[in-house]
Amino acid sequence: MPDDTRRFCGAPVIDYTQPIDTGEVPENGADFDVIVVGGGPGGSAAAAYNAMNGCNVLLIEKDVWPRDKVCGDAVGGKSLSHAKELGVLELVDASPHYVVDSIIFGSTNGSEVKVMLPKEAYAAKGLQSGYALPREQFDWLMFYRSQEIVREHGGTVIQGFSVLEVTHEGEGDSARITGVRCKAGGKRGDGPELSFTSRVTIGAGGYNCPVASAITKGINNEPLRDDEHFCGGYREYWEDVEGLEGGEGPIEIHFIDEVLPGYFWLFPVRDGLVNVGIGMLISEQRKQTGMKKSLKKIQEWVIKEHPRFSKRFANAKMLEGSAKGWQLPFGSPRKKAPSYQPRRNAMAGAMTVGDAASLVDPFSGEGIGNALLSAKMTSKHFDRVAHAEGFPESAAVDYMIELWDSLGKELTNSTKLQRMMKWKRLCNLVIGKASRKPAIGELMSEMIASKETQQVLWNPWFLFKTIVLP
Repeated sequence: MPDDTRRFCGAPVIDYTQPIDTGEVPENGADFDVIVVGGGPGGSAAAAYNAMNGCNVLLIEKDVWPRDKVCGDAVGGKSLSHAKELGVLELVDASPHYVVDSIIFGSTNGSEVKVMLPKEAYAAKGLQSGYALPREQFDWLMFYRSQEIVREHGGTVIQGFSVLEVTHEGEGDSARITGVRCKAGGKRGDGPELSFTSRVTIGAGGYNCPVASAITKGINNEPLRDDEHFCGGYREYWEDVEGLEGGEGPIEIHFIDEVLPGYFWLFPVRDGLVNVGIGMLISEQRKQTGMKKSLKKIQEWVIKEHPRFSKRFANAKMLEGSAKGWQLPFGSPRKKAPSYQPRRNAMAGAMTVGDAASLVDPFSGEGIGNALLSAKMTSKHFDRVAHAEGFPESAAVDYMIELWDSLGKELTNSTKLQRMMKWKRLCNLVIGKASRKPAIGELMSEMIASKETQQVLWNPWFLFKTIVLP
């Protein structure tokens, strides 16, 4: 493991700015048990879990490490359990990071509630408050550990290869994905084109993943996206934001008029550095701004003009080049869904994970935990011996059923919470009451750490007892 001369908590710091040597590129036409497209947390985990399950894995990443990925940068308890299982958590602990000990919720009328996350109490409930660290750093650690595991088990990892085509045989109900055709140096680069085959291809390439596109619109003639279930995100890194100093403390989520039903966040990622961003449904952004005002412009106004935040940024400085936007495909249920919610995410010869499977939490915007959960699930549903002739449609159906059985309830609850936050008065009432009633504040915090608690929060009887009654 490379390290440099910097120190964190007395130990050498892992230098995630270094390149990662992933070895030789396989020959054109090489065959694998599993091909994974995308080297983010979901793809890295899928490659590692399948390699540990005895599979010959090819992991393909279109960029070359180190690379950035825009995100809110919070890593919650669900993510940390998988990171620990894969041997990544100890690498995180050896890197600069921010420990989240509380969550501040702010409402449109200025009410705020700070809910502490006592480590001992939450550990007793099987919960973790979480960490925050830049995705460039977390993803580097995930990919580094994954390529170690894949290569130790006889697999191959390549960087700088863009997928040009997801290959398949047959048509309609008899179609089966068989592998990929890719090119070094990007789609417009001058590198060689190579083709690889596999028993199963796992798509982990984000919201516009070529495997997800092939499964939905390419082969099954179904929509890949729906703006009613897509969020636009915008992020900047700022130094010296007032009230967010140190290496341990709160993250902040503010529901303010300008971004409802989304939110404005302040997530410290290490001492003195804060991820500042906005997330909003694309459909709502279009309704509210007529596409005339970008998320960048909205955030600029909040930072410079908003009475609650402008003072906190008076002496702060934005890191040059840190402003970036991206899109998130929510796991919210569709009114007219394809075969399985939230959209078709598997078929004969292929599965998708994380953003490629549209699994981002509609309320919190968190996606890493669900990406890692789905990644591990792929290794359960693919068996290199039983599926030696190819991953069948029946196994794909089983994967989709278990995925929705595992996540459907919490994603449905999160969708209801997201819609609830459109009601400004209700949002103000909940946060205002929470500032005076500790029980409500604790539930608001637990809905981030424990998705089962969400069902309690949006339950009408709970809302009546806690908000209407004195």
